[in-house]
Amino acid sequence: MFIKQISIVLDNVPGAMSHVSEILGREGVNIRAISVADTSDISTVRFVVDDPARALNILKTNGFATKETDVLAVETPDHPGGLNAVLKPLKNAGINVHYLYPHLGRIGGQAIVILGVDKPEEAQKALQQNWVRTMGKEVYSI
Repeated sequence: MFIKQISIVLDNVPGAMSHVSEILGREGVNIRAISVADTSDISTVRFVVDDPARALNILKTNGFATKETDVLAVETPDHPGGLNAVLKPLKNAGINVHYLYPHLGRIGGQAIVILGVDKPEEAQKALQQNWVRTMGKEVYSI
């Protein structure tokens, strides 16, 4: 079960992220998870939204270059060391985690983490074999 992540690059200037939030919000698209990594000149924004196809269309219509990537959404125990329940099976399977960031929602007492990995299919299998729940499209509405 993979979900869609959208990535864009923004100039690192005041109001750039606000503009993205405004145009998506105006069109009824909700950001469910977000990560922003910056350098002195640009920021790379990765996010998961409730309607990826619509968000891509909106962003492209507004002049943004977009990239769509399959990522994993996983339930993560919310206690000290809980993230290792997700990371250790990936390490043991020789899978590299390129990045991770939190989802803004929760399921019961569990946190949700978005993972970008080098071997998505193998990662999903390794996580399932270690009783880590991967999520599908339901993550768009949490």
